[in-house]
Amino acid sequence: MPHPFATHVGVRRLVTAAIAAPSVHNTQPWRFRCADKRVLELHADTERRLPVLDPRGRLLHISCGAALLNLRLAIRVTGHRPLVQPIPDPRRPTLLAAVRAERAPGPTLTDAELYAAIPLRHTSRRPFSKRLVPQEVRRELVAAARAEGVALSLPGPQATAYLLSLIAAADQELAADPGYLGELARWTCDGGRTDGVPSYTFGPRPSGRGVPVRDFGLARPVSGREVDHFAARPQLGVLMTRGDEPEDWLRAGQALQRVLLTATRRGVSASPMTQPLDMLDLDRERDLERRPGMPRASGHIQMIIRFGYGPPVPGSPRRPFPEVLERA
Repeated sequence: MPHPFATHVGVRRLVTAAIAAPSVHNTQPWRFRCADKRVLELHADTERRLPVLDPRGRLLHISCGAALLNLRLAIRVTGHRPLVQPIPDPRRPTLLAAVRAERAPGPTLTDAELYAAIPLRHTSRRPFSKRLVPQEVRRELVAAARAEGVALSLPGPQATAYLLSLIAAADQELAADPGYLGELARWTCDGGRTDGVPSYTFGPRPSGRGVPVRDFGLARPVSGREVDHFAARPQLGVLMTRGDEPEDWLRAGQALQRVLLTATRRGVSASPMTQPLDMLDLDRERDLERRPGMPRASGHIQMIIRFGYGPPVPGSPRRPFPEVLERA
């Protein structure tokens, strides 16, 4: 096979796979640069960072990490091995990864199946059924995170109830924050854009009496939108890293995407529930004391994920390929 960076078609295929990754509020905060025919650079598009919700850039890095995992899988299916140098040059703060590719044996069956799941993975903001995720699949999700050097904890009923209480309290605080609502309004839309969260992906409006899912319609109400209690007890996953620096966030994004693709491969729906983490980042920005009640874990919590079984959902739009690729 030709080197994947050698032709326009090859680079387009790689970048198209990468940008199918999830991102906070579908901001798609990434750019790619073909430095030469040997290196493909992943850059942060800092103009797309959320200054209110993501003052440290943590969610931006996680989003770009998810795109990096997709890029790695796309390289693997070309018969090459990705060689990733994360955050290679402190003098270039937007450069998050330099990726090379060397010839290697064909992809494993798992890598090929995860790559095939990339266009099928969509964030589900719909209610999930009461069906439990089987233990075998839960083990696969944990192993997927571990493969990226990240821990995925699957809390039991008592810990889940406690986490849900924290999520509900944080969700109420965010809903009363004018800055958050203004930012949400900027990144939600009725359609016609190539970024942001369109109204057709909002899902039902939460009644406030069930699972505290994030309501993307708060700042842009949609007439006739159904209301749901989201009553089924969610099955949560907590993604944790050892450190809490940009390279850890980038690693967390890769682990998150491997977990989400593994879930998609097994027919499991997923969506983030990160409101307490959002409030922690806001507290740090405002120089407030660490809020009480957040569980002390053996690492740094980077993502809370809701798993379950839900109906098929549409995907969010993506920016066109020429907008995200720069050639040297």
